[in-house]
Amino acid sequence: MNHTHYSVFIRLLYRLPCYILGLVLFSLILLAISAFIPRKWHDYSQSNCDIKICVSNTGIHSNIIVPTKNNIFDWHKFFSISKIGIDTAPDYNYLSFGWGDKDFYMLTPSLSDLKFSTTFKALFIPTHSVMYVKGYQVIPTDLEVKCVRISKNDYSRLTDYIQDSFQLDTKGKTVRLGNGHTVNAGFYAAIGSYSILRNCNSWTASGLRRANINTPLWDGLSSAIILHLKNSCNFE
Repeated sequence: MNHTHYSVFIRLLYRLPCYILGLVLFSLILLAISAFIPRKWHDYSQSNCDIKICVSNTGIHSNIIVPTKNNIFDWHKFFSISKIGIDTAPDYNYLSFGWGDKDFYMLTPSLSDLKFSTTFKALFIPTHSVMYVKGYQVIPTDLEVKCVRISKNDYSRLTDYIQDSFQLDTKGKTVRLGNGHTVNAGFYAAIGSYSILRNCNSWTASGLRRANINTPLWDGLSSAIILHLKNSCNFE
């Protein structure tokens, strides 16, 4: 390598961090823009939307809220509702389901508990996942919640999706891992690995798409999912 080529190489080497930073910033801008772009632009309104489902936003996580029992599916047949949490409630009218990284989800109940080490590991090292289940008597009012109505067929696909996300033992039973952040919640073993390409909100969005509900082009943010959650049927 002659002196001229060496000088060019050194200049490129010094500029490499700037190029990398520029690429990262460009990628973040693209993701931010994608969060405001819906996957469906056409009219996707439906008829016979008999069932109401909701999505909650904790600021970090999004969760799917469904009736505990209706004429399509009874969650009592899937696992023990009375053992979800450690409270004395014999039953719940609604169940909230979320999926995420085991360590991040179990150690980060709110934004104030966010730690760099846990976040970095969850994003960049594929890790074990958990299902977070909460029981409610009424739709929660202490969280941002948005509801829509869907058809019976779409609801059936959604419940199948949620069930398929649980890891089952050799007897076909769900595996409870520990208590939740509140007395009405618990953690369960789940299927799939958490990573930067598939986070808790990606799981929620995938389930909503199974139910023909519109989601953002990039679904990594809980607020973006709530933003695009549009009701395609009138409900009370």
